Formats: sequence, C-alpha cells, structure tokens
Amino acid sequence: MKNYLDKNWKNSMRVKFDYNNMMQEFIGEEGFTKEEIDACMPLAKKSFDLLNSSRGTGMVGWTELPYNQDEVVKDINAYAEEVKGKFEYFVVLGIGGSALGPIAAFQALKHLHYNDLPKEKRGGPKFYVEDNIDPERMSALFDVIEPEKTLFNVVSKSGATSETMAQYLIIFDVLKKKLGKDLGEHIVCTTSKDSGNLIKIAKEENYKCFYIPDGVGGRFSELCPVGLLSLAILDIDICEILEGAKFMDEICQKADFTNPALMFAVTEYLAMQKGRNISVMMPYSDGLKFMSDWYAQLWAESLGKFNSSGVSVGQTPVKALGVTDQHSQVQLYVEGPSDKVVTFLNVERFRTTVEIPHGLEQFPDVSFLSGHTLNELIQTEQFSTAYALSTHGKMNNEIILPEINAFTLGEYLFMLELATGYAGGMLDVNTYNQPGVEAGKNATYAIFNKKGYEEKKKELLNAPKKKSDYIC
Repeated sequence: MKNYLDKNWKNSMRVKFDYNNMMQEFIGEEGFTKEEIDACMPLAKKSFDLLNSSRGTGMVGWTELPYNQDEVVKDINAYAEEVKGKFEYFVVLGIGGSALGPIAAFQALKHLHYNDLPKEKRGGPKFYVEDNIDPERMSALFDVIEPEKTLFNVVSKSGATSETMAQYLIIFDVLKKKLGKDLGEHIVCTTSKDSGNLIKIAKEENYKCFYIPDGVGGRFSELCPVGLLSLAILDIDICEILEGAKFMDEICQKADFTNPALMFAVTEYLAMQKGRNISVMMPYSDGLKFMSDWYAQLWAESLGKFNSSGVSVGQTPVKALGVTDQHSQVQLYVEGPSDKVVTFLNVERFRTTVEIPHGLEQFPDVSFLSGHTLNELIQTEQFSTAYALSTHGKMNNEIILPEINAFTLGEYLFMLELATGYAGGMLDVNTYNQPGVEAGKNATYAIFNKKGYEEKKKELLNAPKKKSDYIC
C-alpha cells in the first residue's frame, strides 16, 4: 500500500504554520495581540466563505484539481511510460506559472545535482526549463542537449504567449532541419483544449496534448498537467502530490484557528495593515530554494493590485535562502526598517544525515562543531535567526514540513494557494487577473506590429523621449 493511503502516515506528514513570532507575547509591542487576531476573524470568515462558494467556478477551478483528475493522471502516467527511455533530455518551454512550478518541484523532489548524475543513477532524462528569452540562454541550451534526442513540452494556455511561442518557432525550425517530417513525437503540448493558437497548431502537426482546465490560471497550475507531466516524466508519483493537496484541503475546512492557510492570510493581512509590505520567503533547505520563486509570483501577481476602491494594496515578495542569506540579507532584516515579515520554511527531517568529523582541536572556535551534524547546524541556525529577529521586534513565522516528499510538497502548494485566495478576498482585489502584466504585453505586441495594436503603437511613439541630461 502507498504511504499516502495510510491515515497515520498522512498525519505524520502534516505541514504546519507557526505564527508565535508574530504575537506581542514573543516579539513585544510590534506584534499582534490576541484581540487583534480575533477582531480580524469576521473578515477572514467572509473571505473564506467567498472562496468556498466560488469553488470550481470561474477562475477558481484550481480548488478542484486534487479531486477531478483521475483520467488526466492515467493519461499522463501512460504517456510517461510510453516515452520512458526514448529521450535523453526533457525541456519545458514556458514562462511564469508554466515554468516556476515545474522548476520548484524538480528542485524539491529530485537529486540536487540530478542533471550531473550519470544516466544509470538519474533513471530519467536530463531536465531543463527555458523560462526566459535571453538569446544567450537559448543558444547555450543547444550546447548541452541534442535536439534529436529531446522531448520538448510547449506550455501555453493561449498559444499566444510571445516568449513561449518564440521558443517554439526556434525549436520547430531546429527539429525540422534535423528530423524532417518525423519531428512530431519530439513535441508535446500543454494548452487549452478548446481555444487558442497552440491547440490548433498541435492538431495540425498531430502533437500529443494535455489540457489546462479553463478555470486554472498559470500561477495556480502546478497541480494540473502543467506541473504533473514534468513530474511523471521524472518518475515522481503524481498521485502522491495530489493526495497531499487533498489532505491540506481537508485540514483547511473551517474558518478558525485550526486552518493554517487562513491563519497565514490573516497574519499577513494584519501585517500589511501595520506597514509590513514586504514578505520574505526563506527556506532552510536547498531542496525548497525555488519554492520562494513560485511563491513570489503567486503572492505578487495575485495581490499586488488596486482594490475595488482604487487603492493600491499587496506585499512585495522577496526570496532568500537559509543559511546562505544569513550572510547577505539578515543584517537588514534584524536591524533595518520594520517593514517585513520573514517566513521560514523549516524541514524537520532531511533525507540524509551528514556528520561533522572530529579534527582541528587546536582551534576551539572550530572544534566545537565536531561530533554534530550538518542537520543540527542548519536547524540551529534557523532557530537562531528567528530568535534574533524576534528579540529585535521583527515579525517572523514558520511553515514546517516534516520532510520533503511529493505529499508534503502538495500540502505546501495547496496551503499557499488557499492562503492567496483568502488574502485576496480580505484585501478586496480580483485575485485572478493581472492587468499590470497585460499592459506590458500589449506594449510589446504594438512595437512588433501585431494586428489590432495600432493605437497602442501610436501611444508609444508619442511617449516622452528620454533626455540625455539624465543619462550619465
């Protein structure tokens, strides 16, 4: 029986949220009182009810992904089995939510030097995500892969994402020159089933397709084929990650203090009201390093907006890595302005233990480490950083993963997605649009003479010209 089907095992893997160091009892007058938390709960319940009443509708389709993908999972697993051993490389072409989730999950669940391992130790294709259009980066990709031995996953819901489709055109041209008409099995598309350019291209070229549900936006898409396909190709149990998400959803069924996603939203909302407009996500694990990048898009693109009264709201997410950034950022966090909340991602049990040998006894300020483990050291440093912040009255909290596996990763992803939905309701914003992003896209379309953007181009041509006086 799979571990994630065992109730006791699931309970042992429960991801928790600890907000002690947001409270006055622990950090002094800069923190919250219990009364402030209580006073916020009616607004939190209103937001909770709003999200629950919207589940599965509009752009809230992501809430149902743990429950409605049995056939999708079968199709993905069958395809992953079919292509196993056929390709040396697997490359995702995507940007934003189409890339950040797969990157973060890969980093968390595979060997930290996976691509450097010999083939027999990897057990799967080398994995790359091309999430930018830097020409040097695209050129460099062809120095480390052989296109004729590569499976490319083109991920775009609309098939109109300029960056992804530019990548597709480059890849298609390379494959066509190398393989001629036999390039079809080297491309798999993840896109909308019923609309957009990419599904039309896929049907014309007879590419295998997986579909992004209509009610799932990019930053909420890791638990649909956008993320699940990569995981399956890399031989990760995608049922386990969905079970983890389902488990977290079950934990978050009440609008009270037992709901970790709601309490994350409540404490961050209250922090914003007190001027803490920066949210630092600081994993103490290299495996969780890119979870900060995934969170940054989720939190920033969902919440950084005008609310219904026209007031700008939201928090600026910042990524950090423990202990690396203790030596680059923590000085600011401890003694700098009180405008931040630091969220630590803490792993209780690492997948390996590394002992620190005895030696250098002549140097007491080194030898005290001997006989301990790196596990103890990194966890102690996380505790100590939290303590330093707290004693200086700086808000911090902690998301605790018992260990890193597909189940706890599913919990973490779903917890923060729920928290984002709750926070959006509390801030009175449309959590699921991104008008600021669209403004930049429209300007690019106009400059490249895309049909329908003629007026935008006129606007851009009439924009104030830069002054040489201000360039030095």
